[in-house]
Amino acid sequence: MTAEKVKQQLFTFGNPEKAEHSKYFFKTGKGQYGEGDKFIGTTVPESRSVAKANKNLTFDELKKLLNDEYHECRFCALIILVEQFKKADDAKRKEIFDFYLANTHGINNWDLVDVSAYNIMGEWLLDKDRSVLYQLSESENLWEQRISIVSTLAFIRKNDLKDTLKLSEKFLSHHHDLMHKACGWMLREAGKRDEKTLTDFLDKHYRKIPRTMLRYAIERLSPEQREIYMQK
Repeated sequence: MTAEKVKQQLFTFGNPEKAEHSKYFFKTGKGQYGEGDKFIGTTVPESRSVAKANKNLTFDELKKLLNDEYHECRFCALIILVEQFKKADDAKRKEIFDFYLANTHGINNWDLVDVSAYNIMGEWLLDKDRSVLYQLSESENLWEQRISIVSTLAFIRKNDLKDTLKLSEKFLSHHHDLMHKACGWMLREAGKRDEKTLTDFLDKHYRKIPRTMLRYAIERLSPEQREIYMQK
């Protein structure tokens, strides 16, 4: 199994029309967040099937995929890493965590973050020091910032909400809509576990919370509650 063979397999599913649509969907124009990214035009299920067929790829080959110019190659590498992490012992999980952290340059769009951050970073940090997330939150790289907040989904699923709240508060003044969406998503998930914790956060920060973050956060509240928060 090699990175080149993975790429060849992805190209067998390539669809020029879908590739063109993906360029628009992932904002690859000049000055946009995905500027210059390239697409083969495979669907997510197709990419996942290729990843499944190459699940034992080594770090050296995975690094080649993460450095590839095509989005689907990077996506496939991250799916493989997630699956390897799920089946690994603690020693191997630590290696995967370290590899992931050392290759964040290849995790450079929102879908790449969202498919991998909580499954690797979050799961590894469940019972460990989480200062690395706060270091990532201070990065000038948008995707490392997004990794920091999306990783907390693993904690939320264990009813541990404190880091989600701290990081969401930190990102209240963030300039990018993609961070507002990510924080709103995590706050919504936190609210599923503990609605009062969510509403306390919203009541405290409603003057500063970006509208996109707010809309995402309140999606699961009652219509009456949503109306109140949208009118504040």
